[in-house]
Amino acid sequence: MEQPAIDSIPTLARLSAAPSHAVEPAVAQPADAGVGATGDMTVGPIGFLTNVYPSVSHSFIRREILALENQGLPIARFSVRRAIGALPDPKDQNEQSRTTVLLDAGRTALCVAALRLALLRPSRFWRAVRTMTLLRRAAGGGWMRHAAYLVEAALLVRMAELRDIRHLHVHFGTNPAAVALLAKMLGGISYSMTVHGPDEFDAPLALSLPRKIAEASFVVAISSYGRGQLMRWCERTDWKKIAVVRCGLDAQFLEQPADPTVAPSRRTFVCIARLDRQKGLSLLLDAVATVVATHDVSLRIIGDGAMRLELAAQIATLGLGSRVHLLGSKSGAAIRDELIAARALILPSFAEGLPVVLMEALGLERPVIATLVAGVPELVDAQCGWLVPAGSANALAEAMIAVLDATDEMLRARGAAGHARVRERHDAATNAAVLADLLSTSCHRRPIELAAAA
Repeated sequence: MEQPAIDSIPTLARLSAAPSHAVEPAVAQPADAGVGATGDMTVGPIGFLTNVYPSVSHSFIRREILALENQGLPIARFSVRRAIGALPDPKDQNEQSRTTVLLDAGRTALCVAALRLALLRPSRFWRAVRTMTLLRRAAGGGWMRHAAYLVEAALLVRMAELRDIRHLHVHFGTNPAAVALLAKMLGGISYSMTVHGPDEFDAPLALSLPRKIAEASFVVAISSYGRGQLMRWCERTDWKKIAVVRCGLDAQFLEQPADPTVAPSRRTFVCIARLDRQKGLSLLLDAVATVVATHDVSLRIIGDGAMRLELAAQIATLGLGSRVHLLGSKSGAAIRDELIAARALILPSFAEGLPVVLMEALGLERPVIATLVAGVPELVDAQCGWLVPAGSANALAEAMIAVLDATDEMLRARGAAGHARVRERHDAATNAAVLADLLSTSCHRRPIELAAAA
């Protein structure tokens, strides 16, 4: 079982006492590699660090962690902070009880952890301070945020040493990667990271992405597009450590596809997304306003975020109150039900990595409408959905009308093609096996070098 979140100095004292088709490129194994992902582990668990975990938008991380544990790798879950608001999914609620939240320790414990390392390991500590200074200069702004990264890293090092954690894997190349980098400076703990985009690619230099790549044991991109962006911003000598390991689905979305006869007669689209500007939802409402002039249609938007009030006002202004419904966040089971009941999923994003919700819809044999951005075309094409240019309400409206006018046979064919594609490329267990091998290699200090893509 995971240690509970640390919330006091006495607690610290008590603790002191106590890769496939979907993965490219392939891993080149040394001739003497004798310990695989499911082999006899000689070190403690692998630490997984994320900014906010669990979270309604991070179900793919939960699936990856559980799949890795099924591969035989023990995982210690760490999060910088807790999610704001309730977690509707029971699986996330269970994960919350197993996750150590760094900021739950409180300021005193965080500062004591940093002071301890400053006294016991002064050379490492000042090296970390210098690295923190470089990160701060690249990012601009004041010192407070990066000082927080330093004390968070110090506490993380203490927790890792108490649990014999020698390697951290980080999701997102933003602030969690900064904490992992500083933990490496402070405690010699190696780290790797999965970079999703688009945030990392919007400000790679401000985020010190080249430095984070250089210091990592290996770096995972979730799409070929993402790999290209990482290669763009790092030294050529670091290209060999970048691999593509795609996000995956579990049996909830792979082994139980929807009956393809359920939804085609319905006129409902579903959009599952955070309510922020990146997702293009205002444009989608404009498209719906166009479609309702000629077709019976409704839209169900699942998700929450800063734009909720703005979107609600736009719905009222456009007179779409009986057509468009803002439903808030839902559990994985409820999302599955919404997808099964829909004619298609629509995702009008301006920027993306490669959205897991597209995989979920296709896994349930539901065609999708998506924008031609980032890694999306690696999954969606005319065989399984409709790709439209980003930023065009007219293009979205035309695609929605095409879906509404499509025959049942066409919708079933595209749904079946999508299911086959997702099953081949986005199986969480298959992809976790490759990530497990990379992580096991890091834990046993074997050098990682990835072969060039075929």
